[in-house]
Amino acid sequence: MLSHIKIILVETSHPGNIGAVARAMKNMAVTNLCLVSPKNFPCAEATARAAGSDDILARAQVCDSLQEAIADCQLVIGTSARGRTISWPDLTPRECAEKVVIHEPDQKVAIVFGRENSGLNNLEMDLCHFLLRIPCNPNYSSLNVAAAVQVICYELFVASGIEQPLRVGDKGESPLASAAQMESFYEHLHQALYDIGFIINPEKSKSIMRRLRRIYNRIQLDTKELDILRGILRMSQDNQAKH
Repeated sequence: MLSHIKIILVETSHPGNIGAVARAMKNMAVTNLCLVSPKNFPCAEATARAAGSDDILARAQVCDSLQEAIADCQLVIGTSARGRTISWPDLTPRECAEKVVIHEPDQKVAIVFGRENSGLNNLEMDLCHFLLRIPCNPNYSSLNVAAAVQVICYELFVASGIEQPLRVGDKGESPLASAAQMESFYEHLHQALYDIGFIINPEKSKSIMRRLRRIYNRIQLDTKELDILRGILRMSQDNQAKH
């Protein structure tokens, strides 16, 4: 789905950043990495920081120039935190993702990230069709290159629609309680509250039960949760009867 997108790093000086970028890419199912004149690569530090995404490093293309890196691309998007004297058509990360994943999925795309200390120079920006800027604190707008790649790749991943819904614990294994089951529970709850002496005044009991209904209706109990609550009510009634 995202194989037509190439992440390009220009003259990265710290090998750890290359590894961190590979990890960020693999998190978001982006696999095509290209390095333009990296200061130190391959490097054990890059592999260590990749943390299991060293397959992306192993496949990474290494080029001598940005022109070589983008030669097979129809659309080139340059990232920058700095303003430019000459304006480029600009994109936000979300607009970029929609453009390259949804509207132009058949184009070979390069998303270019510059040097850690100075970004992309004007000659490199001249090779780009769009300027991509990540909105952030105007008083501190310089992102670490791996953090910037993570933001962009996340938007690409979401736009691709390939994310999987998360399952937390046993969520979804038990069906939601039916209306009839809930009414039976409310009757049981009312009787248990009466048995333990919590409800005495009939008029006040209506208000209490209405509020309890609101609580449990908001939660949307499943059948397993309902069984647990009914068991608690039965035990409280049994204990009250013994006394």
